[in-house]
Amino acid sequence: MRTDVKICGLKTREAVETAVSLGASHTGFIFFPKSPRHIEPDDAGAIAAAARGRAKIVAVTVDADNDALDEIVSGLSPDMLQLHGSESPDRVLTIKAVYGLPVIKALSVSDSGDLKRIDAYLGIADRFLFDAKPPKGADLPGGNGVAFDWRLLAALDEGVDYMLSGGLNAGNIAEALALTRARAVDISSGVESAPGVKDPALMRDFFAALRRAEAAIDTTGDER
Repeated sequence: MRTDVKICGLKTREAVETAVSLGASHTGFIFFPKSPRHIEPDDAGAIAAAARGRAKIVAVTVDADNDALDEIVSGLSPDMLQLHGSESPDRVLTIKAVYGLPVIKALSVSDSGDLKRIDAYLGIADRFLFDAKPPKGADLPGGNGVAFDWRLLAALDEGVDYMLSGGLNAGNIAEALALTRARAVDISSGVESAPGVKDPALMRDFFAALRRAEAAIDTTGDER
């Protein structure tokens, strides 16, 4: 198997270049001032040049209004938008119509009931991202370094296209893939030496562990 990998919360050209050179399929740039990974649109556009044409460029937003999205799309020229807030299905449809870009809709998961929320977005969102619900009192909807019970995803229809996120790192990616057979993963804090600071060594460790996990699944012959 070959897994799509989004390295999210990139803030430097070096981090972008490292991510792409290691095999990232997607690069994520966060536009949410409360996040230590927040970046201004023009700055993101400058460093995303290292990924353009080599990996998908994803703008990550949280309940952004049209004025904010205008600025982000103008500055970054993303390939995709990731909506990580409480955006309704109607809001997702509006954003797709206005900007003409595919959308990843993030949903927070803590129990099986949370997965039922995807029904309203089927046929609207182009891909889902399942993240752990943030800890009580957290300021961030994602990037908190916590995982959810991956076994919950066994109930999903195999046709649901999603990225697995939340607490992933080199130490647990093999277990995550073995349990879920996720075709795509998203990682941020798991490759950081400090909040918002991507660590090249941790990125290399993650990709090495990921490739070993993929090879192990291929050997068993039971890839989804």
